[in-house]
Amino acid sequence: MKPKIYYTKPSITDLEVRYATDAATNGWGEKCYEYIHRFEDAFKAHLGVKYAIATSSCTGALHIGMSALGIGSGDEVILADTNWIASAAPIVHLGAKPVFVDIKKDTWCVDPQLVEGAITSRTKAILAVHLYGNLCEMEALLAIGKKYGIPVIEDAAEAIGSIFHGKRAGSMGVFSAFSFHGTKTITTGEGGMFVTNDDNLYEHVLTLSNHGRARGQTKQFWPDIVGFKYKMSNIQAAIGFGQMERIDQLTQRKREILSYYKLQLEALPGVSMNPEPNGITNGAWMPTVVFSPETGVTREKLLAAFAIENIDARVFFHPLSSLPMFEPKLSNLNAWDIPNRAINLPSYHDIDEKDLIRVQKVIHETILA
Repeated sequence: MKPKIYYTKPSITDLEVRYATDAATNGWGEKCYEYIHRFEDAFKAHLGVKYAIATSSCTGALHIGMSALGIGSGDEVILADTNWIASAAPIVHLGAKPVFVDIKKDTWCVDPQLVEGAITSRTKAILAVHLYGNLCEMEALLAIGKKYGIPVIEDAAEAIGSIFHGKRAGSMGVFSAFSFHGTKTITTGEGGMFVTNDDNLYEHVLTLSNHGRARGQTKQFWPDIVGFKYKMSNIQAAIGFGQMERIDQLTQRKREILSYYKLQLEALPGVSMNPEPNGITNGAWMPTVVFSPETGVTREKLLAAFAIENIDARVFFHPLSSLPMFEPKLSNLNAWDIPNRAINLPSYHDIDEKDLIRVQKVIHETILA
């Protein structure tokens, strides 16, 4: 059997190992937050935002941020039907209702026109999820948010390295959340980051993230409110800090891989990939191929073809409204249709040209069969 090609693997060098070893050896007592603060400082400097709080996951960052905004029972949050459950779960945990609208055919991100049409008196936030490195139409969404007095949140879990007209993904919403899961361009194994430019929101989230203990509280073990425990460990942050010193290299490599795939595949009939309109830089987290219905190429056919070649392939997200805990919303035509004829391609940092050729050859043979 041919050697296996994984769809994702992290890039960990001696630099990250050295920092993690230092944190494990010396990062205790009064040094127990040292790498956390260094990671947060490096991240907010890269993003160009005022505040960053390292968390145990992107889901946790969304949860505490939404809680700080006062989202709760009876409220509604609008988001795209095409997403991973992590974007919707915090909404449900807070007692609110996720309102799923359809995606655009070209970006696979939320359709701003449908967002505006879904606004009701109960709408408490708009969640803009940047999918596979593709960017939501932030100007339109922010204008809608301003028009109706509704905050726009960015879920930038998949968008490190993406840029919208000079602004980095995650720097535009009232707050944003990032993921450092092992599959992501920047990893801490598990982990996330809450970022914002809002002074009051930052202080509220900082309190929530520390079991409700306010920063200025002088009493020991005295929480002022009931908070959460979504902290990142110092050892994880040490890995993240090392990754941030390599972030330009890591994101550039992702873009090189996407460029290779686009050059080899977009000339094929009925094939489209992650878009990059004028003024947009795609961080290229997950190169994705979508086949037009006329090709007859399906998800099942693709999975079978990749399995024969011992290549990991990752399916396009199912619509959230197709999951058993939600009501089906069949009117979201694109969200229900595109996953049936799409696939995510292997794109880990160290993948070599020989393996890239193996991957694109499967696509060629499938579409020309």
